[in-house]
Amino acid sequence: MLVHAVYFWLKPGLKPADIASFEKFANALTSIPSVRQGWVGKPAATNRPIIDSSYSYALVVVFDDMAGHDVYQVHPIHDAFRENCEKFWSQVKIYDSI
Repeated sequence: MLVHAVYFWLKPGLKPADIASFEKFANALTSIPSVRQGWVGKPAATNRPIIDSSYSYALVVVFDDMAGHDVYQVHPIHDAFRENCEKFWSQVKIYDSI
């Protein structure tokens, strides 16, 4: 199993329509066939000093293996997400774990 966790810091001042577009494209990523489970969400209200909740959105997707991850990376839905949404974020951090 491979877990792909992506954290997005959206640019300040985005219009509600821009945020809705980001959410739509991000949620579509969970429909890519090699994704076994997937979630898109905002930081939880778990306010403790050790928790970093500075990001705007998180995407977590789970694959059976690296091959599933590789399929995801070149899938047209993933390409459409990057092409349509990269203008909305100022920073992205990715953490992959097995």
